[in-house]
Amino acid sequence: MRWALVKVCLAVTAMVVVAFAVPLGLVIREMARDRAFSNAERQAAAVAPALSITTERDQLERVVASAGSDSGMAVHIPAAGAQAAVDIGRQRAADQDIATVRKLGRASTTEVAGGSTLLSPVALSSGAIAVVEVFVPESEVSNGVGTAWAVLAGVGVALIVGSVAVADRLGVRMVQPAQRLVEGAHELGEGKLGSRVPEEGPTELRLAAVAFNSMADQVVQLLANERELAADLSHRLRTPLTVLRLNAASLGEGPAADQTRAAVAQLEREVDTIIRTARDAKPQTAAAGPGAGCDAAEVVRERMGFWSALAEDEGRKWRVAGADRPVRIPVARADLAAALDALLGNVFRHTAEGTAFAVDVHNGEDAVIVLVSDAGPGISDPEAAMARGRGSGHDGSTGLGLDIVRRLAESTGGDVRIGSSVLGGTEVRIWIQLDGRERSPGGRGHRSARRRRQSKLVSTFNRPRSLP
Repeated sequence: MRWALVKVCLAVTAMVVVAFAVPLGLVIREMARDRAFSNAERQAAAVAPALSITTERDQLERVVASAGSDSGMAVHIPAAGAQAAVDIGRQRAADQDIATVRKLGRASTTEVAGGSTLLSPVALSSGAIAVVEVFVPESEVSNGVGTAWAVLAGVGVALIVGSVAVADRLGVRMVQPAQRLVEGAHELGEGKLGSRVPEEGPTELRLAAVAFNSMADQVVQLLANERELAADLSHRLRTPLTVLRLNAASLGEGPAADQTRAAVAQLEREVDTIIRTARDAKPQTAAAGPGAGCDAAEVVRERMGFWSALAEDEGRKWRVAGADRPVRIPVARADLAAALDALLGNVFRHTAEGTAFAVDVHNGEDAVIVLVSDAGPGISDPEAAMARGRGSGHDGSTGLGLDIVRRLAESTGGDVRIGSSVLGGTEVRIWIQLDGRERSPGGRGHRSARRRRQSKLVSTFNRPRSLP
């Protein structure tokens, strides 16, 4: 906008300067020409009284010399009776032009070498017509024109520079509020809920700033209401959790009782975490620092230890591969555990008892792949399954489980894919980027290299593996 305004003012001012400077320059040239010929007419008029009195050469030469233009003035007296023709001074005009002026009886100008001449007729006492010739050099016609044109050009350039400077200042006054509005929108999008825009500048931008600040206030209020609602709903869960904990305490001893009590304790911790997070008014937008993350292999072993007991109860075969060595990933332990629980919970929820499943972990140079596969009926529409909130249509399905997994992968620059597993059912592949290079907008070469790395890593899982 700023440069567009400068260009418009530059074009308009240049047109105005040209429209006024060119005609004014022509007028100045004509004025200089008129001034030169006016001087020539005065010189010719100074000789006219002497010609009306005498035609003697000596006297006329003194008159011409006294006029100060003896080198540029000539007098042509025609022959009359016994008197011969008299020519005083240097003749520059053609004889035909002189004869025409003498015949017509009015002054005229004609072009000659080096300038122009003024031919002025004068009536003699004898009734003949003498012609006074005054030479006007070209330098006298253009005297002062170059200087005047230079002054006009300087004034025009000054006007153009001044208009550009004023337009630039006006552009800054208009652009700065727009830039602050853009910066405020970016900050609000990054989670800085306290970002506001100064309400200044032109009327339209000031109204836009007012609308933006009002929208930001509404966003803050809506988020606060949602946090309070989440905290209240989570707090209401404490009552049934307390009942579950008391009932679990009365189950006695045994693997099933211990598993139930551990599940209830974990559920209480999750509810407490939700309440604390919801009550916190500061959005968690800071990225994880160096060294943050967890051991993916340890989390997989821990969660499989939890789900294996239920798998044995339902007669499911299961397998874990690649979790025997540490695999560091830039993901919080609780987030990875929640993603694994969501996927494994889907396996138990949407496949029949006795359906086998497997979890594979592969550690590559710049990425870690976690595969959760089963031998169930599969997913007919993977895209619909990845859409947040749609669910599968079955009871207990909210459609948020896969979305949790997707957000975890995308937070590292990775992604989630759903396909067919080697077991014959569904395979969910979580691509976790280690170096975060995929977060920046890369070119086509980056995406091609990423697809090649994915294909290379995934090919290691496409070989059939036996379940215990």
